[in-house]
Amino acid sequence: MKKVKTDNIQIIVEPAYLSERSDPTKPIYMFSYKIKIKNTGTETVQLKSRYWHITDGNGNVEEIRGPGVVGNQPYLKNGERFEYTSFCPLPTEFGVMHGHFEMICENGKKFNAIIKPFRLTIPYSVN
Repeated sequence: MKKVKTDNIQIIVEPAYLSERSDPTKPIYMFSYKIKIKNTGTETVQLKSRYWHITDGNGNVEEIRGPGVVGNQPYLKNGERFEYTSFCPLPTEFGVMHGHFEMICENGKKFNAIIKPFRLTIPYSVN
């Protein structure tokens, strides 16, 4: 779990490997990531867009930009939270994601709520 706070926006990321949706023979490794966003400030903010920088285990980079998250551009008042889960397929057993959410305050001020790098990795058992 990774936790970071930018301008009173707290973001927690919980990644997980989905073995039932993965097929190493292809190879495709499916990961989920649960995002929890909380507004700890006094001003209402809206999540306008997202940016993801994804690097797989071979060093290949994919950048994703788009409006909102999972079809939403949520408004968050003081103390409110928004949670969602999304997915990331990779051709390797591990990778790293980071990015930001573009937020806008009621007064028009825009800022990026930073999402620090987090690992997508299959669990290994030690014998």
